[in-house]
Amino acid sequence: MAGLQIVTAEQRMAERRGSKICIVGQSGVGKTSLLRTVDPQSTLFIDLESGDLAVQDVAVDQLRPQTWPELRDLACFLAGPAENLSAKSTYGAEHYARAVDQFGSEQTLAKYKTIFLDSLTVASRMCFAWAEHQPEAFNKQGQKDLLGVYGTLGREMMQFVGRLQHARMNNIVFVCLLEEKEDDFKRKSWQLQLEGSKTPRELPGVVDELITLAIIRPDDGEPYRAFVTNPDNPFGFPAKDRSGRLDPMEKPHLGDLFNKLNDTARGASAKTTPRAAA
Repeated sequence: MAGLQIVTAEQRMAERRGSKICIVGQSGVGKTSLLRTVDPQSTLFIDLESGDLAVQDVAVDQLRPQTWPELRDLACFLAGPAENLSAKSTYGAEHYARAVDQFGSEQTLAKYKTIFLDSLTVASRMCFAWAEHQPEAFNKQGQKDLLGVYGTLGREMMQFVGRLQHARMNNIVFVCLLEEKEDDFKRKSWQLQLEGSKTPRELPGVVDELITLAIIRPDDGEPYRAFVTNPDNPFGFPAKDRSGRLDPMEKPHLGDLFNKLNDTARGASAKTTPRAAA
């Protein structure tokens, strides 16, 4: 086995690297329509919601997985095999070989710079439906064990997101529903709409950027849509900017966002010091 090789600063700076972004927002705010703001020729649309009416006229390639195993196969195909796992493990070498048989060779992916997955909310529901039928979902008496179901769900979802994080060459966009919650004391907060508690809790620590797409309603002036990128925002929206290159609010345009995070930022980073990430 070959030893570890040092990647020089020059090599690292010259690498093409995509951003892993989770876009959250309330229903109807226009998350799926963000597909219009990326190059359709280099984008693969993973449609889990069958709700593509808003982008029906966008000439973009599409996949329509129906089950959780199909989504796992896709993640393995996009990111490649996990070298730290045994060949027979999920996301291992044998899994990758099966995925290649299903989706095609690596050349199939050559044209795609962006993978747009709509939505992570539905993916978590697919995963939950699958987890309910796994051996861990039942106790020794054969009765349903919800702790086992949710444990399997959490592990599977984080492995899925974590595997896609290793698709270094691609921009990965996860779309997720955002809902407003109110506790017993009438205090309101925002929460990612995902099955279980593990994924919404740990997801912000995995992706590069967590961005809320929201309609901003100023005291004076017309309402407008914006990406909220800074966690210290007056609306309490979930947000995280690991790059430190984004303004607290950005125009809701993914193409412009990628330019800031990837190509432009990579070229300028050797000359400038970005602000510290919030």
